[in-house]
Amino acid sequence: MAKFPVINMEKLNGEERAATMELIKDACENWGFFEVLNHGIPYDFMDKIESLTKEHYKKCMEQRFRELVASKALEGLQAEVTDMDWESTFYLRHLPESNMAEIPDLTDEYRKVMKEFALKLEKLAEELLDLFCENLGLEKGYLKKAFYGEKGPTFGTKVSNYPPCPTPDKIKGLRAHTDAGGIILLFQDPQVGGLQLLKDGEWADVPPLRHSIVINLGDQLEVITNGKYKSVEHRVIAQTDGVRMSIASFYNPGSDAVIYPAPALVEKEEEEEKKGLYPKFVFEDYMKLYALLKFQAKEPRFEAMKAIATA
Repeated sequence: MAKFPVINMEKLNGEERAATMELIKDACENWGFFEVLNHGIPYDFMDKIESLTKEHYKKCMEQRFRELVASKALEGLQAEVTDMDWESTFYLRHLPESNMAEIPDLTDEYRKVMKEFALKLEKLAEELLDLFCENLGLEKGYLKKAFYGEKGPTFGTKVSNYPPCPTPDKIKGLRAHTDAGGIILLFQDPQVGGLQLLKDGEWADVPPLRHSIVINLGDQLEVITNGKYKSVEHRVIAQTDGVRMSIASFYNPGSDAVIYPAPALVEKEEEEEKKGLYPKFVFEDYMKLYALLKFQAKEPRFEAMKAIATA
């Protein structure tokens, strides 16, 4: 299998720009995932986030997870569990309005650095969307504009920890799914692996790489690019050793944003015949459907939205 794509963003500023843009294009078209280095987020700042996140898990989440495992009788599983994940999580909302102040148990320092991290990731997400526009032949700012609802995009972070699991063959860290939204930026544990994506019918590891940000594309980018870029199924395999940290930030359309294929990316014949066209829908409506069908294939979701649009 081909090597997982790692992009050095520093090379976008020099004579290797064209080759780097080509690497990004290939990653978007053939992987739906890639890792970026030299992305503008200071590495010592990332180290601080990692240490505060792990500290918070130990202090506030670990015992709760143990109690959950006991209450759900997940120790020593004999049969496979398909309706739960082996993960401990909490969610932060940044845009359109932050809920950071409402999350209990966070230290002031942790709140402050997560707020700062969100701003840096938002900037990186918008920079990447413009690079995608360049590769797709869309005007600069098109994708950012497509995500804008009345109040701009939706942006939030899922902070997860995947504790050691005694029966990883019986329960997944996170079951296979595609992401519903736009562009996802993941700061994952630099040592403990487990994230996998489906590539050419086989599960491939997303390698832990210190100070990298893993990028993956959600269902909305597949629709807007008319299938030129694909959202890809991925999962987390529970590990027997080590706690895996995962900080996934989702830069998504605004809830009222209307999503549809960019006209410039729709072939004329396709438009005339209305064949194979992705649906047009309001993002919030898609999310309601996704909430029910997250761990199922995306194609029926697209078909359901198409049926609603033509009803």
